[in-house]
Amino acid sequence: MSPADWAAVAVSLRVAVAATLLAVGPSLLLGWVLAHRRGIGASVLGFLVLLPLVLPPVVTGYALLLVLPRTLVFTWWAGVLASAIVGLPLFVQLARAGFESVDPVLIEAARVDGASRWDVAWRVVAPLSSSAIAAGAVLHFARALGEFGATLVVAGNLPGRTQTVPLALFSRLQQVGGEAASVRLAVVAVALAAVSLGASRLLLRRWGRGAAP
Repeated sequence: MSPADWAAVAVSLRVAVAATLLAVGPSLLLGWVLAHRRGIGASVLGFLVLLPLVLPPVVTGYALLLVLPRTLVFTWWAGVLASAIVGLPLFVQLARAGFESVDPVLIEAARVDGASRWDVAWRVVAPLSSSAIAAGAVLHFARALGEFGATLVVAGNLPGRTQTVPLALFSRLQQVGGEAASVRLAVVAVALAAVSLGASRLLLRRWGRGAAP
C-alpha cells in the first residue's frame, strides 16, 4: 500500500477511537435514562436516539453542516462528531440492554445495606453490565470505521487530514487504474471490520453468560 493509503488507515483509526470516546458519556446517560424511564418523553427520546440509524448518513452530515461553526466544518473534528452521532444508536441500545439486565433486587439490596447511588452504580450495575457496554463501544468503533456519507459531507475528503479508508477507497475507484489500490484498501476495511465484529460477539457472549440465571 502507498503512504497515502496508510495515512487513510491512520486517520480512520484516530477518528473511530475519538468518536467512540466522545460517545461514551452520552451513550451511558441515554442508555440509563431509557432503561429506567417510561412514558411519552422516554418514547420520544428513544425515537430520536434511533433516528441516525435509519436516516441516510448524508442527511445526518447535512444537518451537522447546518449547525456546526464554520471553523469546524471540513476538519478532523467534524469527522469525529459525524462518526460519533451515526454510531450512537448502537452504543445506546447495548448500554440500555446492559442496564436493564441488572436484577432490581440486587440494587434494592445494596440500597438497604446503606450503599449510596454512586456505590450502587459503581459496585453493582457497572460490573454486571460492563460486557454489554464494552460490546456497544466496539460496535460503535466498527460503525465509525465504516462511516462514509456523513463524514464526506461535513468533513470532506482531504488526504492526510479527513480522508478515511472508505473515502480513500471511493477516491481510488474514481481514478483510472486505481483498481489494485481499491482492492488493498477493501481488504484492510474488511479486516478491521471483522476484528471489531468478532470482539463485540465475544463480549456479548460473555455478557449473555453473566446475565443468565
